[in-house]
Amino acid sequence: MIDDLATSPAVQGLLVRLGLGQLLPGQAETPMGRNRSAAGPTTTGSAVFVKQLDARQPDAARRFRRQRAYEETAVAGERPLTSPKCLGWDEEELLIVFEWLDGARSGSDLATAEEFDDELAHRAGEMVGALHAVAPDALPAEAAGGTEPDPILLPPLEFFESLPLAYHTQASGASLEAWGMLQRDTELTLALRRLRSAEAAAQAVPVHGDLRLDQFLLHGGRLHLCDWEEFRRADPARDVGSFIGEWLHRAVLDIPAKDAELSGPSPRLSHQDIVERGVAELNRLRTRNVAFWEGYRASTAVTDPGLPVRATAFAGWHLIDRMFASAEQRPRLTALDRAAAGIGRSAVLHPEKFTTVLGLEA
Repeated sequence: MIDDLATSPAVQGLLVRLGLGQLLPGQAETPMGRNRSAAGPTTTGSAVFVKQLDARQPDAARRFRRQRAYEETAVAGERPLTSPKCLGWDEEELLIVFEWLDGARSGSDLATAEEFDDELAHRAGEMVGALHAVAPDALPAEAAGGTEPDPILLPPLEFFESLPLAYHTQASGASLEAWGMLQRDTELTLALRRLRSAEAAAQAVPVHGDLRLDQFLLHGGRLHLCDWEEFRRADPARDVGSFIGEWLHRAVLDIPAKDAELSGPSPRLSHQDIVERGVAELNRLRTRNVAFWEGYRASTAVTDPGLPVRATAFAGWHLIDRMFASAEQRPRLTALDRAAAGIGRSAVLHPEKFTTVLGLEA
């Protein structure tokens, strides 16, 4: 693969075959993300976003098939929500082309600017609920291969016993410290195993599978959901818990971390101070979860009484998982990391006690 995706012959050839012309030289942007991408105007006046999955990654082909499966579902008329229009793909090159939403703002950026309000959260809930309401047997045959009910491999239960050598040799000091802390936590391990068992027994529905605030895009007043590389049939509590967990993460990590007293490995505030500030921030943001849950229930009938409890547990794991994401670049865990892990742990161990607190009222 060459460095400049915008000038790649494979990209230009695909765009020509799709009747979109070619990306204009010098006018393409390279958005940040885990995949190589390019966006910009073409010689035919179209605006395109091109993404290429990294073929060196062992799951790249499978993630591409899942993305394609969602797009085939959309073409078949089962599109349950607004997402960037797919214009075509090249499976051999792992390339996929979308309409470019120039100037779109991510849900993460909106949340940071205090602009992801209750109305947007309600619309997000409606979108996810509509997705979950699609009957699995209504998916087109072309999509069946990408929506097989294979489990999402998070949390990685095998890591609680031992870390793979490849992971161990590349992990940061903070990540290894975190795993050392979790591997001694027998209660958490057992609770996560119970969660995975409950998940396996739940009715599988079409899910996004990697729902985060930065997967939402606001463009022209419309909310879109993108990045369908984990699209599959799975427990709906995964998506609900991820959205709830995003706000839990912001309450405990992002927003309190702006306070200088909480930064660094030895903050001047005690563990209890950190927890109290996180809880206060969660109470302020709770209305987002309430609005999401109301929108969700307006779009799909929630007949599974265990869904809010499982979603709460997944929200707790989401907080722990985000702790690992922030620890990847640091040599040591901070006191804030440990407080976050403790709050996430409580939600995993006793989710039934936190469903109402997090906004998932019956």
